[in-house]
Amino acid sequence: MDKLANTLIHHLSEVREGKRVFENAFQAFTRMVLDGENRIETVTVAGKPALDYKIFREGKKPLVGMHDELNSLVTFVHEAAQGGSAKEMAIVFVGEPGNGKTYLAETCCQLFRDFHRQEKNRKYTFCFKNLGALETYGKIREIESQTFEDPMILTMNLFESKEENIQFLLRQGFNEEQIEKMYNNYRPLGACSDYIFREIKEKMGGNGSADLEQILNDFIKIKPVVISDTQGTLTGKYPAKDKITSSSVDLLGARDITVAFQLDDRNNPYRYDVRAGALGRSAGGGIHFSDELFKNKIDLIQIYLQVIQNRTIDHNGCIWPMDTLIIATSNNEEFNRFKNQEGQKPSTDRCSIVYMSHNTNYKLQESLTKYAVGSQEKSTMFGDKLHYDPNFNYASSVAAVMTRLPLSEKLERIETLKLAAGERASDKSLKTLAEVVETLSQNPDITHRFGQRGLGQRDLNRSVLIQTESVETQQNKCMFAGDVFKAYERVVLDCVTDDNNRKKYLDDLKAAREFYKQKVKEDIFNAYRGNSEAVKEDVLTYVYMVVGFDDKKNDNSLWTYTEPVTGNLRTIKIDQKYMDKVEERMGLKNEEAKKSYRAQISKVFAQKGAIGQPYDFMDDERLKSAVTDVRINSDIHGEGSLMGALMNRTKKENQEIYDRMIKIMRGSNFCESCACRTIELYCSKD
Repeated sequence: MDKLANTLIHHLSEVREGKRVFENAFQAFTRMVLDGENRIETVTVAGKPALDYKIFREGKKPLVGMHDELNSLVTFVHEAAQGGSAKEMAIVFVGEPGNGKTYLAETCCQLFRDFHRQEKNRKYTFCFKNLGALETYGKIREIESQTFEDPMILTMNLFESKEENIQFLLRQGFNEEQIEKMYNNYRPLGACSDYIFREIKEKMGGNGSADLEQILNDFIKIKPVVISDTQGTLTGKYPAKDKITSSSVDLLGARDITVAFQLDDRNNPYRYDVRAGALGRSAGGGIHFSDELFKNKIDLIQIYLQVIQNRTIDHNGCIWPMDTLIIATSNNEEFNRFKNQEGQKPSTDRCSIVYMSHNTNYKLQESLTKYAVGSQEKSTMFGDKLHYDPNFNYASSVAAVMTRLPLSEKLERIETLKLAAGERASDKSLKTLAEVVETLSQNPDITHRFGQRGLGQRDLNRSVLIQTESVETQQNKCMFAGDVFKAYERVVLDCVTDDNNRKKYLDDLKAAREFYKQKVKEDIFNAYRGNSEAVKEDVLTYVYMVVGFDDKKNDNSLWTYTEPVTGNLRTIKIDQKYMDKVEERMGLKNEEAKKSYRAQISKVFAQKGAIGQPYDFMDDERLKSAVTDVRINSDIHGEGSLMGALMNRTKKENQEIYDRMIKIMRGSNFCESCACRTIELYCSKD
């Protein structure tokens, strides 16, 4: 049975019965992404609907954001899979350094390898065995298809004519529909396989069907393609090299002298080692990844682009057809330099260009920041455990994303930040953000479009390193969130050369720090109240008063409502004076403004309740700030504010408040150092 499993006839029966698959690289990638239930869902990104492909969000290192880029990739491959012109092109991701281009391409390769490791998706190839019988290969006894050609490619080339091959397939039990589908992926044998198979047939006495069974049994062995993360089989990466050391050999392979000495026939194409080239190892249905394509010298780029168009590897007229999805990357500078060179338009026309932006959702950025920081426990130079402020990730993510958001007359910086994360931003809507994005998309300068400029992942890595090496960090044994912005400023001053960009990024960081201070204020209030949900509870208390007042139409009434999280019935006393205080803190001075705001609150409450989505209103920064201020001012009469109490700790009661808050904060993942420094930041005037 084991011996039978290695034969072409057995392989054909497995394909016929659907136990093995014959498909090209584009079809395999498409099936990997789209097959199965719930593989796609529609989401809203920056105010516009977008498709989200589940496979890229799974695993230990899922892709974050990149909705437009992934949709362009999947659409490109899907079109090629259906025989469109995309199969004669490469897809090239172009963008600023550190925005995830390489990571996206490498993720695609990893997913593709994992996909083909599954038994149902396994790729097969063939090798020629018992070559000693030919007496022309010296000590060589077995030769595997150099480009890992599929056994079905061999099957469609067993005879000289297509009709004979079809008749053979019919005799093997394939129906006409199966055969037609198979021939949609027809390719001739590569030069080496074609040459050897012709030698075998000649040695065996011709092409008649009477000889075929013996030929297939004696000389052809079917075997699975070895899927390796390190050997470059099925998927391979070619990083750009300098202008001196790069060579076409790196891509196409070259003459193998050691093999050539074994061959009696000096015209045998096997003298060329195609697998020595990065393209050959993925030519049989894989992915080739060219990193920083346009950094290569011009003649190598031209070879690349000829290969892309012709889909063949050519050595002095010896041809190896390619079944390869080619993914490339380039930074903006290199791509623009190449594009603007005279005579390069035909080359760029062979590429589907996808302009990649940075991630612009600070909430999604937190997982990328976590990756930059690393999961391994770290220590100081003194050997002590290095603590991370629980707000460190938040502050780093907000800072990075803020620099990536373009300025707009329609939106303030923080409004853009919140809307891009799917949050409310005062009276501004996602529609406004969508209009901003659309307007920017019309700019012929790609770098001015939404999310194209800004600090990237490598800059984030630099900022983490700068903060880590700080003496203050080492002495305090803590990565304090408030220091994030100084570290980023250092990165901007050291690494950003454009004056306009430098000024914008520094202003962005100031805005990001103010946004982070709102988070600090919330933490301080929760610590003061001794409840991690204190802010949320007070916000909802105000909301329920508004809704209840609207229902009861009078003050001091009791209103019963269903608590959205637990589903329990709760009763609240409506306090109009408290509502007035909160609203005045928000700057709503007259009755008309208050009435309008309350109507907005009631409307949102009703809408969310109607669709069964509990909503906590915690994205309303004005409301959060107002309810905390009112609560603190009502609790602390002597100093007038919590800030005053924390700053004036000569009074025993104030010191007690401070000590209690430090204790509570330490129970919420703060250490002594970052708890004290967070309170200091809250009390500071800057």
